[in-house]
Amino acid sequence: MTNQLTIRQIDVVMADQISGKLAEYASAAQGAFSSATERAVKSDTRIFSKWCQSRQVASLPADPRTVVEFIDDQSQTKKPATVRRYCASIAHMHRAAGVADPTKSEIVRLALKRMNRANGTRQRQATGITDRIVAQIEATQPKTLAGLRNVALVHTMRAMLARRSEIAALEFEAITFGSDGDATVLIAKSKTDQAGEGRVLYLPPETVLALQGWLSAAGITSGHVFRGIRKGGRVRSSGMDAGEVSRLLKDMCKAAGIDADSLANVSGHSCRVGMAQDLVADGADLAGIMQAGRWKTAAMPARYAEHGLAAKGAVAQYYKRRRA
Repeated sequence: MTNQLTIRQIDVVMADQISGKLAEYASAAQGAFSSATERAVKSDTRIFSKWCQSRQVASLPADPRTVVEFIDDQSQTKKPATVRRYCASIAHMHRAAGVADPTKSEIVRLALKRMNRANGTRQRQATGITDRIVAQIEATQPKTLAGLRNVALVHTMRAMLARRSEIAALEFEAITFGSDGDATVLIAKSKTDQAGEGRVLYLPPETVLALQGWLSAAGITSGHVFRGIRKGGRVRSSGMDAGEVSRLLKDMCKAAGIDADSLANVSGHSCRVGMAQDLVADGADLAGIMQAGRWKTAAMPARYAEHGLAAKGAVAQYYKRRRA
């Protein structure tokens, strides 16, 4: 009981100071992070705070031993990547409050290392929406307003190697239609371009054809390109959120008859994964794929296309030459 009273006393004494620091940080950080990052930090810190509250220990500032216990507890049911993200959010919360970051402690580092050794660090791979799956989607989508939108969405996401947040934010004014049936798209800001320098991406004629079919049917000449559809076929005036994009991709793959195991791994990254896989199969190198997908390092595209890269690797080439 004494320890619990001490914790409450500390929280009361520091409450005003911490509250002021958080308010100051929130004002300074306005617009500095993507909405997805802000949502993740809020959700993660809420989970940590509730966990601490249930054990009657302080969440801010948190003792390193509390974070260790949190890691050990969460790693029983959560993926290592999720727990590591929780720790990053806890660190973010403490920096914002101007207090010592408990995740920098050696015992926290060891707890994460122990978790990784026990559970591994390899993340589940998202199912790639490849050319083959696109053909299945096209064959199974109805010739309705929703079907036109869905086919255009898949084609555009693949051509842009778009993240779900990027496609949700895409506006008509960012598209420049070419004279040869192709087009270019300006992404003003993205996850890896928070400064808003912008990137111009290419849309091939096949994608533009699907995209124009949707835009014409929906009567969209400005604003968000991809939107929800209300009952009665009324197109919303506002765009979709990122979560709705993921749901549509999963629904399309389900309708296309994708097997259950693959369907479980369809996500907002599936078009990026699938296009990276198709590019490797077509002979593109990692540098070119990094440029197309706006990756700063080769780690993620190499992970997405690891099977295709292995089939083109030194060992594979050695045995192909021996068989020749």
